[in-house]
Amino acid sequence: MTNARFLLTKYAIAAFVGFALLSTAVAAQSVKVEGLIKGRDGDTVILQTSDSSKLVVLLTDSTNVGQVQGMFKARRKEMSMAALIPGLPVKVEGSYNTQHQLVASSVSFKGNDLEQAQAIDAGMHETKMQAQKNKEELEKQNAELKAQNAALQEHEQQLAANKAAIDAAVARFGQLDDYYIFDEVTVYFDNGKVKVDPKYNPQLLALAEKAKTINGYMIEVKGYASSVGSVALNQQLSEDRADEVTNILIQQGHIPLSRMLAPGAMGESHQVGDAETEKGQAENRRVVVRVLQNKAIAGV
Repeated sequence: MTNARFLLTKYAIAAFVGFALLSTAVAAQSVKVEGLIKGRDGDTVILQTSDSSKLVVLLTDSTNVGQVQGMFKARRKEMSMAALIPGLPVKVEGSYNTQHQLVASSVSFKGNDLEQAQAIDAGMHETKMQAQKNKEELEKQNAELKAQNAALQEHEQQLAANKAAIDAAVARFGQLDDYYIFDEVTVYFDNGKVKVDPKYNPQLLALAEKAKTINGYMIEVKGYASSVGSVALNQQLSEDRADEVTNILIQQGHIPLSRMLAPGAMGESHQVGDAETEKGQAENRRVVVRVLQNKAIAGV
């Protein structure tokens, strides 16, 4: 019984070894396949055949690459592996390794097929270059759009800050309904300028002298700008213009600080002229000075 088991085991081992040797022989058997090169990465070629959409072909130092020539394809011209480009129909001869990859011993193709593949490859390269250019242009446009959005947000924040400053100035001045207006002078400025034209000095000094004759007077100074240019710049221009006029009233007109309401920077608000014309823009670049008397004081 023991001998029988030994013999059975021996025969089983022999059968297994024989099957393994047979499998190795089949795996090493030379095969020929035809297909279209779909991709290439160094010594690895991806081949599309009638049986497989992704057959891996391995190139080695001993792989022979050739171009068949002549009417009967009897002549063969040795070629570099660099000729194996995507889009090229090829015939591959070789054997499969244990990973079912075809190790090529030879690769052949037709000359006119190579020319067509090269034309296709050139077209694909041009397409890729155009796609890359389009991608870069899109990224550039996205970056510009992002910058524009950031600038718009900054602009909106500046608008909000300017509105708050104007509202604060209005609050300081109070409602004009609470005051009598005894005199008023308007000073106009050149575009982007804050220096007061000397021709306005006599008018401002005359207003200062008149103010001193009024019981409990206050002087209100409001600066404005046209809508030409940035909102932030125009807000600053209106403030600087109001300050310049205020300095003349204090330094040359000898108006006490206690009689001056804080200068108001009104920016682009209250446009009195047509902002689409030069004449209208000039009318908007102004400082308005008023001599006020509180109605409550006037009634005393």
